[in-house]
Amino acid sequence: MKTGRLLTPFVSPARGVADVPGSKSLTNRALICAGLADGTSVIENFLMADDTGAMIAALQNLGVSVIAHENGRSLQVAGLSGPPDVSNVSINARLSGTTSRFIVPAVAVGRGKFTISGEAPLMRRPFHDQIVALRSLGANITELGAVDCLPLEVDANGLDGGTIYVNAEKSSQFASGLLMAAPLMKNGLTLHLEGAVVSRPYIALTLEVMRKFGAEILNPVDGTYVVSPTGYQSAIYRVEPDASAASYMFAAAAITGGRVRVNGLSRSSKQGDIKFVDVLEDLGATVNSGDTFLEVVGGSLSGGKFDLNDFSDTAQTLAAVAAFASAPIEIEGIGFIKAKETDRIEAMATELARCGVAVHQSQNGMVINPNQWALRSAQVETYDDHRMAMSMSLLSLRVSGIEIIDPECVDKTFPKFFEVLESLRDTKDFSSETTPVIAIDGPAGAGKSTIAKLLAEHLGVPHFDTGAMYRAVTLACLDAGLDVGNIEAVALLAEKIEITVGSRVQVDGVDVSERIRGIEVGQNVSAVAANSLVRKILVERQRRWAIEAGGGVMEGRDIGTAVFPDAALKIFLTATVDVRAKRRFGESSDQSLGQVKKEILARDETDSSRQDSPLRIAANAVIVDTSNSTIAETVELLGMLFRSEVSQ
Repeated sequence: MKTGRLLTPFVSPARGVADVPGSKSLTNRALICAGLADGTSVIENFLMADDTGAMIAALQNLGVSVIAHENGRSLQVAGLSGPPDVSNVSINARLSGTTSRFIVPAVAVGRGKFTISGEAPLMRRPFHDQIVALRSLGANITELGAVDCLPLEVDANGLDGGTIYVNAEKSSQFASGLLMAAPLMKNGLTLHLEGAVVSRPYIALTLEVMRKFGAEILNPVDGTYVVSPTGYQSAIYRVEPDASAASYMFAAAAITGGRVRVNGLSRSSKQGDIKFVDVLEDLGATVNSGDTFLEVVGGSLSGGKFDLNDFSDTAQTLAAVAAFASAPIEIEGIGFIKAKETDRIEAMATELARCGVAVHQSQNGMVINPNQWALRSAQVETYDDHRMAMSMSLLSLRVSGIEIIDPECVDKTFPKFFEVLESLRDTKDFSSETTPVIAIDGPAGAGKSTIAKLLAEHLGVPHFDTGAMYRAVTLACLDAGLDVGNIEAVALLAEKIEITVGSRVQVDGVDVSERIRGIEVGQNVSAVAANSLVRKILVERQRRWAIEAGGGVMEGRDIGTAVFPDAALKIFLTATVDVRAKRRFGESSDQSLGQVKKEILARDETDSSRQDSPLRIAANAVIVDTSNSTIAETVELLGMLFRSEVSQ
């Protein structure tokens, strides 16, 4: 049975320097070149993860000596000084696409009999274009299972090379594997790419690494590569931080409005996924860059349309970010990721929907239609796909109750992912200069009043119901026969009356605790709450109360956005419309359930569209869906968030 990891939301913006591991793509390319090189190479800042472990094991099976040094920070690789020459070797590429697609051409240029297999998800991934290309060069390859898939048996006797045409519409890894084997072909290789090349930057990455190890490559025209039969020479190669892995940390800054830096990366990197920061910049984030660092500072997130054909490994990251955008985000050019570890478009759409995000799929991408009010807790399946686990974990930064099933799958490329993400948690230290307010906002029927009151008792701090203030003004208007739409008259009355909010609510010394919860007040309070003059009067009283009380729990509809935007903890309580209607229906029998639901929808529209302080989810607010939680569970969760995130 697969285990789950329940993640705790961030209360504050993500901040810090993320310790991102070395690039998987660069590490595995450097390992292949070093393993086939003449002499001993050193690979610094390499990634040690399942994918690179698979490559190291494969090379060791071929006779390459690989030894870790400097407490695991570098690898010493004694190369074969040419193609492998062994017999009856079995290689298990595990789940690593790069290992399998780089090793097959590497053994095809050698001598001996080799069997390349992997775990079930890898065995389903297609190898057709690489098999066809190698056979055209004279390689003897037999599929031992399904056609065009692993396991493959390669009966190798070297390759002369020549000219080949490779379809690169499904994966650039096929071309990269052939290119890296080319210096060991007797006559070298001229490779022509056909079709719309996907993930083109990865081919540039391959050429860069090959040249570091002495390969000679010409690129006379776009899509054509001429590789000389030079073999490889040993080198000292330093691996950049993984831009794909860094995308999750940059996304954390964008989602939480934080500031996250990754050292060792710059915009000049040849890693294609470095372009992800350009997307974040287009969405509203600020990107700071130097020769040796990249930093993302979050801002409000807009929508847009983005072609991720050249950096598709960040498509799931962007889809997770899109859940917090203010407008739809369309991701296109990624149809080929349906054949990755899983159908990544289908998987992402399914799991985002599980968390309340509407996604429209197409053959070439997806459109994410964000609605933060609908975000909810969920158990998220990962499909043995490390990128599913890492991208969906980003929702937990703002949404409570996100549980990642089989979190260990991140070991494929980023074993310390959760620790690095957690290192960006910014714990607040509240001093005497700061009023520690817990701000609870949300729509009607989400449980704000009850939960806020019990949370205050749970924490032993004061409670203040701001909604009761607006209800008190509304009741006073109704008693005085005032039209609640008369802005000036209502404001004059609000200024004049004395409202006391505590365990009971009083207006001018008269207890109105029960009366303010009546149907007529409920039907008119939105108009009063939308009155900008009234809000100005009452917000000042609310702030004064919090300061005089030394902090506490304050609930309403604009506490985290307008009254206390710097609150210690900002919570947005929500629930489905049906659940909220049932709760309100249970409070009174004077209306039908249908009427109550209609009233709640109208209230949501009024509250969210009013000009002054509309109901919004505050920046950094933790979204808590109470639909399937008891009051006690929600109170315990909020208490835990306050205690664990804030040191007082």
